[in-house]
Amino acid sequence: MRTDIFARLDREPEPPKIEPPRMSRHRIALFGGTLAFYLAIVVAVLVSSWLVTLDWKVMLFRPYQQWPQIHAFLDYYIVLGQRGPTATMVACWLGWRSWRQHTLRPLLTLGAALLLLNATVGAVKIGLGRLGPHYATQIGSAELFAGGDIFPSGHTANAVVTWGILAYLATTPRARRYLSAVSAIVSLGVGLTTVYLGTHWLSDVLLGWAAGLLILLALPWVEPLITRAEAWIFAQREILRGRPRPVPSLPVAAGGPRTALLPQLDGGDAGAESPALEPVAAGTVTSPRSRTHSAPPSHPAHLVRSERTPVTPAGSRRPPHADRTPRGGTASARPVSGG
Repeated sequence: MRTDIFARLDREPEPPKIEPPRMSRHRIALFGGTLAFYLAIVVAVLVSSWLVTLDWKVMLFRPYQQWPQIHAFLDYYIVLGQRGPTATMVACWLGWRSWRQHTLRPLLTLGAALLLLNATVGAVKIGLGRLGPHYATQIGSAELFAGGDIFPSGHTANAVVTWGILAYLATTPRARRYLSAVSAIVSLGVGLTTVYLGTHWLSDVLLGWAAGLLILLALPWVEPLITRAEAWIFAQREILRGRPRPVPSLPVAAGGPRTALLPQLDGGDAGAESPALEPVAAGTVTSPRSRTHSAPPSHPAHLVRSERTPVTPAGSRRPPHADRTPRGGTASARPVSGG
């Protein structure tokens, strides 16, 4: 059994030296052709052309009744086009890559793609308001502007973007080719599954494929914004790391001395204008007299702890006696008795 697996996982490789895709002439040509195809489908549905007639023929054919044996499998397969599960799975994988490679580009690219998907596909859905096959009211009608939200197909567009982002972020040309093929097969299957289940028209699926492909082709235009966002996030992290942390106060035992630091005076002779400031132990009573007669500090910029002499009482506590002489005094002459 190998024991160095965790050591390998703890290694922190550098970000890959692969430049993000650019808007080359080939990509611009693909973007223009896909955009023309997108607009052609929208116009064909708006004018109720042969494409709408094909939609009705496929719907009346009812594929789910023709091949009922694959219905249970396709009920699970359609999950590959739902936003929540697919975005969660792909975000987990890209999050791992971001952590290992010390870069936020994979996660930021996924977020930008999903944001573009919501803005573009959602706007067209609400604007055209097409009803689905199960809610159609008139045979041969395009069912537009009726309060629906199925044109284009959200499942199809989401499958193209979510799984296609893995091919877009691939680190080697070989991996990019393989992931492109896998994402194309998955998104093709999701679109046809929605037609089989009767939840979308065929034209919905065609427009969903085009909408998702447009977002993937337009991502190089968003790369400069992603780079600036990543640099800003890392700059904020460095600012938070460099912020000084508050110094915790040391615990003091109950009843013990607590040092109170008094502010230091600036400029001039501090001892000449005001009494010298010094740390005082809590619970010690100081008199103004002792502060006044304390020795001045050796340097005006630093405080020195002064040593106080114990205060002695002014007079003796013993009662006065006529025969006793106080200390330090001169003895008075005693009268001589006798003689």
